[in-house]
Amino acid sequence: MINPKSLCAAALLALSSNAAVAQITANASFTNNYIWRGLTQTINQAAVQGGLDWASDSGFYVGTWASNVEYAPGDPYSYEHDIYFGYSGETDSFSYDVGWLYYNYDAAADIDFHEIYGTLGFGDFSVTGYILGGTEADEAAYEADFGVTNADFGFGEAFYLSLDYSFETESGLGITLHAGHHDGDFMTWFNFATGSYTDYSVSFHVNNFTFMITDTDLDSTLTPGPTPFRSGLDVSGNDNGEPKFVVSYSMDFDL
Repeated sequence: MINPKSLCAAALLALSSNAAVAQITANASFTNNYIWRGLTQTINQAAVQGGLDWASDSGFYVGTWASNVEYAPGDPYSYEHDIYFGYSGETDSFSYDVGWLYYNYDAAADIDFHEIYGTLGFGDFSVTGYILGGTEADEAAYEADFGVTNADFGFGEAFYLSLDYSFETESGLGITLHAGHHDGDFMTWFNFATGSYTDYSVSFHVNNFTFMITDTDLDSTLTPGPTPFRSGLDVSGNDNGEPKFVVSYSMDFDL
């Protein structure tokens, strides 16, 4: 499935713009692979996910979302818990959404981070940007594991930009075309991907089901060396340089 974090801006925009009063909603999903920005977060295994959102008719919203994760056998991760808030609205010609998103993991992982994001929508098109706000990750450990110098995990030193086009056919089939670009030292450390890569996907939506084909321009997944924290992890099973086929089922509930 497409990670709900990447869609929370658009989903909450729709909720807030259509609500006459503040609303609380819940969501749950089941997927054979948790994909985030083109990269598996579960070693290509299944995930169970869910969240809660509150949105007011003023455009302000807050929410939380959680999923199981695993990046390599024996790594210190078992869950991801996100908290976010933002403000969204629309005019006759475009929609907008800005907010803040915090990614929380197991204490042993020591790699929590947060981002600032913004989305502009024009009809069926949307452009979204995420900028790294900060992280508790250790730059020195990254430099040791990957044999680099002058690593920078500071504000704005990693970012993700994406373009999406969504439309619905006369038969009711929803189709989303997506392309995104990720860059920055922190991404290499966090997800064993090169510091700059592009992901792309096509998704088909019908009722509560989504089928997605996704890929990246990565040649392979990097493996850290025999030094701190993430040393010795076998990430060969991630196959982030290969196409992935994802099937998911999601549900939304008004509370």
